[in-house]
Amino acid sequence: MSKHTTTLGLIGSGHIGSQLASLAVSRGYDVILSNSRGPETLADLVAELGPRARAATSAEAAGAGDIVVVTVPLKGYRDLPAEALAGKVVVDTCNYYPQRDGRIPELDDEGTTTSELIQAQLPGARVVKAFNNIYFADLPEGSPAGTPNRRALPIAGNDEAAKATVAAMIDEFGFDVIDAGPLAEGWRFQRDTPAYVIPADAEGMREALGRAKRYADMG
Repeated sequence: MSKHTTTLGLIGSGHIGSQLASLAVSRGYDVILSNSRGPETLADLVAELGPRARAATSAEAAGAGDIVVVTVPLKGYRDLPAEALAGKVVVDTCNYYPQRDGRIPELDDEGTTTSELIQAQLPGARVVKAFNNIYFADLPEGSPAGTPNRRALPIAGNDEAAKATVAAMIDEFGFDVIDAGPLAEGWRFQRDTPAYVIPADAEGMREALGRAKRYADMG
C-alpha cells in the first residue's frame, strides 16, 4: 500500500463513489465523502471505511480534496459548488440518462458532451472524464501494472496535467489508461457505445473508442 498525502473528495457517495472511496482508502488516500442528504447519512459508510475517511458537505469535500470526484445524477450538475472547485482536478463520472435526468437539449442534439457541460458549469476547474464506463461492482477487480490483458479505462480532458494526475490514480487503482483526447471526445465512451461497461485491455479499448458512433448515426 502506498503512503501519500493525497486527499480524495467525493461529491456523491453512491455505488461509484463508495467503491472509489474504498479503493482510495486502501491505497493510503484520505477521503472526504459527501452527498445531497447531509454528512450524518454517511456515518455507516465512514465507519466501514475507517479512520482515513470522514463525511462533510459537498462544498467542504470540494475545498479539501486534492482530487474531487463528481459522481451524481447528471440532472444535479447545476448544484455543484463551482467556487470551491476552482483550480481543482475534478473527475466527472456522470452519464446522461434522459429518463432520470430529464431532457437536456444540448446533449440530445449532440452539440456538447456531459463533461463539457460540467466544465462549463465549473469554469475554474480542470475536468477529466473517467470511471463513467465501468460498472461499479467491477471497480475492485483491478490488477497490478504489467498484468497481462489488464483492463483499461479511458479518460478525456482538456488539461494535460490534470489528465496525468487522474491517470496515475487510475493506474494505482488497478487499471491501464487510454487517453481519448479532449473533453469533446468523451462521447466515445458514453452510454451505449462499444466502450461502455464492456471490459477490454488497452488494445481492445483503443479499438472500441475508434468504433464509436454518434447517437444520430446509430440508426
